[in-house]
Amino acid sequence: MSRLETFAELFEQTAKQIDVAPGSMIRATVVEVTPEHIVLNAGLKSDAIIAADEFKDEMPSEGDIVEVVVESLENGFGETRLSREKAKRAKVWYVLEDLHKANKTVLGTITERVKGGFTVDVQGLQAFLPGSLVDLKPVRDPGYLEGKELDFKIIKMDKGRNNIVVSRRAVMSEGTSAERQAKLEELTEGQEIAGVVKNITDYGAFIDLGGVDGLLHITDMAWKRINHPSDMLSVGDEVCVMILKFDREKNRVSLGIKQLGDDPWRDIEKRYPAGSRIFGKVTNVTDYGCFVEIEDGVEGLVHMSEMDWTNKNIHPGKIVKLGDEVEVMVLDINEERRRISLGIKQCKANPWEDFAKTHKTGEKVRGVIRSITDFGVFIGLEGEIDGLIHLSDLSWTHTGEESVRQYKKGDEIEAIILAMDPERERISLGIKQLEENPMAKFVEGLDRDAVLKAQVIGVDKNKATLQLADGVMAVMRIGEFSHDHTEDLTQELKVGEELKVKIQTIDPKTNDLLVSHKATFSAPKIPKETISSNTTLGDLLKEQMKQQRDKDK
Repeated sequence: MSRLETFAELFEQTAKQIDVAPGSMIRATVVEVTPEHIVLNAGLKSDAIIAADEFKDEMPSEGDIVEVVVESLENGFGETRLSREKAKRAKVWYVLEDLHKANKTVLGTITERVKGGFTVDVQGLQAFLPGSLVDLKPVRDPGYLEGKELDFKIIKMDKGRNNIVVSRRAVMSEGTSAERQAKLEELTEGQEIAGVVKNITDYGAFIDLGGVDGLLHITDMAWKRINHPSDMLSVGDEVCVMILKFDREKNRVSLGIKQLGDDPWRDIEKRYPAGSRIFGKVTNVTDYGCFVEIEDGVEGLVHMSEMDWTNKNIHPGKIVKLGDEVEVMVLDINEERRRISLGIKQCKANPWEDFAKTHKTGEKVRGVIRSITDFGVFIGLEGEIDGLIHLSDLSWTHTGEESVRQYKKGDEIEAIILAMDPERERISLGIKQLEENPMAKFVEGLDRDAVLKAQVIGVDKNKATLQLADGVMAVMRIGEFSHDHTEDLTQELKVGEELKVKIQTIDPKTNDLLVSHKATFSAPKIPKETISSNTTLGDLLKEQMKQQRDKDK
């Protein structure tokens, strides 16, 4: 028998004594240690070389006995392949199987988020934690648990697929009743307690108080307005809260953070009386104005009407930007409702007051027509303000739409100042006042009993419009046509027809002359004590017109 045959027989005999099938766990002796690799002798065909990284947790020394798993007895190059890493995993697997059978908990760390759940490191093995088994209640963002060592229950193991499924919910459900009840017994309203942000919603955040969840509503997070809870908190944050309300029957806990500090709205009127000018920061811009924070936790609204003296309908975003520091004036404070009205324009010169200081009633001004409305014409004046020429002040002879047809936007026109009201931001102008009133000229010196000829230029059921002279119009109401009852003036008069009338008075609303046809047949008696014998109709009408102008001003 050759020496080679003798060696082969010896190897075969040794292999029979040791279970060397691939995947078997055996013991081997460390024969050499270098920074890069470890050489092991397991009494097999050849020594095996294993990368030093597989021993990073426990670097061996020469002569140490270690457990390894046989990957192959011969890899085609005469080398035996062993694995220390697989031996460690196999050993852990056996331990976890025992814990699983005994229904005991294991320690693990959530390492990353995967589809449908999380990966958990359990003693070096990767396990799967379904999202539905993270907590007793659905958790929108369990990120606050990542990186923490937690207790889990193994609910499934499949060695063939190398699959382990764990549950944190199973651990919590076992002790939740007793622990929760004990924790609930400790809670009292007004108590300050530490907790961890467990979940964030649009309306608040749920805080884990140690087995008991409490709701921290968005309105109780801070004295100032918060757009979303995530602006102030993040999942996993440790926070100190106050128990505001505890419903023992429903086991509901309401929490607050802002209650831990002083209420900044207390005595707010003493610190910021109406008329105070202060600087603040723009915290929000809306379609109707902007909010300005004048101190931590105290915001006031600057309505769009209080942002600029002249630009009333401009969007607030074109005047201020988020984060701008602006000067504001306190207009009004309602401490009970926690509302402050602020103004930006009040900190700037009032162009209406400046205009009133440099101009006077009766003065002529020029401006460009900015807009034409149903009730008049607006022209631009110095200081970027507008003056209104009412329809009734455009012409002595034309009314309504007819009076504005000769004007268009962009025209430069001259007008006279009729009245100024800086407080109400109004300047009344007139164009017809630049000329003499043809009506006043017509009635001047006119005898009160004079009978005049008039031409019908318009008629409807209840009144007729008459022309007395060029530019002088009058109105005759149905009751002044005849001493007899009249149903419809259109049945009695036609356009172009002439009739005799007497002037009665001036309509205080329209400034029109009111005339009567029936008075030409039977003149009305005027009390002597009211009118002197030498008083003319022109005098009476002129006085009425003067009183009406004074009233309009």
